[in-house]
Amino acid sequence: MKINQILKSKGLKPRSYQKKGKTFLIETNDGKFIYKEGKINPQILNYLKSRSFDYIPSFLNNPNDPYQLETYIESLDIPEEQKMLDLIKLTALLHSKTTHYKEINLDYYEQIYDDLNNNINYLYLYYTDIITVIETKIYMSPSQQLLARNISKIYETIDNNKQRLDSWHAHIKEKRKQRQVVLHNNLKLEHFLETDTPYLISWDKAKIESPVFDLYKLYQNHALDFDFESLLHEYENIYPLKKDEKELLFILISMPDLINVKNTEYQNCKEISRLIDKIYKTENLISPKESKNRTKQ
Repeated sequence: MKINQILKSKGLKPRSYQKKGKTFLIETNDGKFIYKEGKINPQILNYLKSRSFDYIPSFLNNPNDPYQLETYIESLDIPEEQKMLDLIKLTALLHSKTTHYKEINLDYYEQIYDDLNNNINYLYLYYTDIITVIETKIYMSPSQQLLARNISKIYETIDNNKQRLDSWHAHIKEKRKQRQVVLHNNLKLEHFLETDTPYLISWDKAKIESPVFDLYKLYQNHALDFDFESLLHEYENIYPLKKDEKELLFILISMPDLINVKNTEYQNCKEISRLIDKIYKTENLISPKESKNRTKQ
């Protein structure tokens, strides 16, 4: 069904359209609306409603429609640091209101362990292949020199994460219950709006899982932008993580990112520098006592 037909079926007459990424901002005779392809899991929406989590947009479409039509929310212009603080508090509230426990079988944690262990092995081979090629160069480019100077730190991070993963697996493998919540599953500043009430938007990836994965994705999106030590503290003031949850979070965020070495030299330097900065920042978040005297090469 075309957008005009959808709007007409809702009694709305469009005046203008503005495309922003995958969404359309539509101005009508009855105000502004957001249109986006893709559906939101109706069970998630019903569950949020049943748990009195009201910080989501008002949807005009039916739950099974293959699109989303929601009222437009005009966000206040506030400093990003304050916005992120409010986002982490709302995330903790979301997790707190939707907490439940689920019986799981042995395969669940074994699958997580195997996936992460395979990821660690892949990272080791990936960076070994890159550094092997670099070391054949008579003259290294600036980005190659930057990576070569820091490759031992990358290997150290991978090795430490392997030990952390094995330790987590040793005491979690017999666990039979998992704490689960509704995950927004795509947390970033652009999906948080603030008026007199805060709102989370873009719920099409929402699912039910461990709270760890919302924090992990938020960190992936904004690791170098904010002080995550204080943000995690604010989150845990509302919704404390269990020991195994925090261990899993630290394993996830400690995985070194992959890099694209086929960019321009400037982009390569920028990407590698970001990789190393993130490794040190994450290390300081996880083990501040061990890392406070270490500096990037």
